[in-house]
Order: sequence, then structure tokens, then C-alpha cells
Amino acid sequence: MTKILSTVAGLAMALALSAAPAQAQAAKKPATAPAPAAANAAPRATLLPGVGTADLDGAVANSNAYRAAAQQRSSVYKPTYDAAQARAKQYDTQIKPLLDQLNADIAAKKPDAQLQQQAVAIQKLQNQGEAEIKQMLAPIQQSEDYVIEQITDKLPQAVQNALSKRGITLLLTPGSVLVAAPQYDITGAIVAELNVLVPSVQITPPAGWQPRRVREQQAAQQQQAAGAQPRPAGTPAPAPAKPAGPQPEGR
Repeated sequence: MTKILSTVAGLAMALALSAAPAQAQAAKKPATAPAPAAANAAPRATLLPGVGTADLDGAVANSNAYRAAAQQRSSVYKPTYDAAQARAKQYDTQIKPLLDQLNADIAAKKPDAQLQQQAVAIQKLQNQGEAEIKQMLAPIQQSEDYVIEQITDKLPQAVQNALSKRGITLLLTPGSVLVAAPQYDITGAIVAELNVLVPSVQITPPAGWQPRRVREQQAAQQQQAAGAQPRPAGTPAPAPAKPAGPQPEGR
């Protein structure tokens, strides 16, 4: 028998999962001082000078500005989230009887063509709901993007400050090393620098604001379109580039 869609995730559940900011989920606990060594512990390993590791996403998510903005957003945008959650529950109410009927028809061994048609209708309704809810939550996502961009604009300076104060010339991400002593981790130091450089941020972007990735994409498209425009009449074509290197002498 053709495999039929037999379960559909509730939109309200999906909404609850998507509501948690991606950066907050990736946040790491602030770096803490290592525990004192026991009397019979092995000798402390010698650290390589000038080497450090840092989780930059975790540094942003653990900054005071990010944490304060997340708390503020949960209050300012609560009506938006509540409206999206209510709409998700409405879609779930529509989908559940259709899903129950589909499962009953599968158990009754109804024709595959009929079952497939029912499954497609359910999937279409779910996709419609997800698109609508995503659009409703767009202001919240844009606020998240705006907050992160304000902090990451200062991240290079924060990293440089932390490196300079500790004499570090080689900085690695945790994922690029197999094992590293906790003393190499300077994430907490970068968080401290961010707290100085960006004590607070705005959570509501100005009218017409777009995230950096969108701005860069638009700029690339405009540049590509400008390069594809035809030359005005009478404008000579550019001369072909001369091949590099010495040219053979003509006879």
C-alpha cells in the first residue's frame, strides 16, 4: 500500500518550539573558574601561551544586552505571540477531525487514491497555517534579528579587546578542537567586553529596517542588475584584456 501521511504535528506545538529564540537556545553558561585541584590530583598541565577558544554565539546570547532585550520582548510583543498562538490552535481544531478521518479510512483499507487525496488536503491546510503564523510572528523575528545585529556589530571589538588583554594570538572555536582545558576558554571575557561596549540595545527596529543578510542580498542583486544593463548607443565596447605573460614575436 502507498505510504500515507498518518500524523500531523500540531501547529500550536510547533509555535511553542519556534517561539524560543535560536540564539537563546544556543546560549552557554558563563565561564566559571575551575574547581581547585585535589591534593592527590595529577600535576596541572602547562597551557600553551597565546592560544584560546571562544563560543561567539554563546557570548552574544549571554551578554547583558541580549538577556535584557529577550525579557523586554516577551512583554512588548506578548499580544503578537498570543494572537499567533490562538490562530495556531484554530488550525489545529480544523486539522484534527480531518486527521482522525484519515486514520479511520486507513484502518478501513479505503482506496489509496482516496487516502492520498485526504493526506494532501491535510498537508495543504497545515502548510497554509504555518505560513500564516510565520507571517504573524515576523515582527518578533525581526526584533530578534535587530537585537543580535546591534550586539554583533560590536563583537569584533569585544573579541579584540579580550585577545589583547590576555596576549592571545590564536583563537579557536570549540568545534575546531577535540579536547581543550577550560582555562583556554575566553568566552566569559568576551561577554564582559560586550557588556561594556553594548550595555543595552533597542528591541524595535526603525521603519523599513532589514537584517544585514537581506541588505547584502539586495545590494548584490542591484549590482548584478546594473552590470547586465546594455551600454548606451555610441559607447565603445571595452578592449579585450591582454593575455598575461610574454607574447610571441610576429614575423
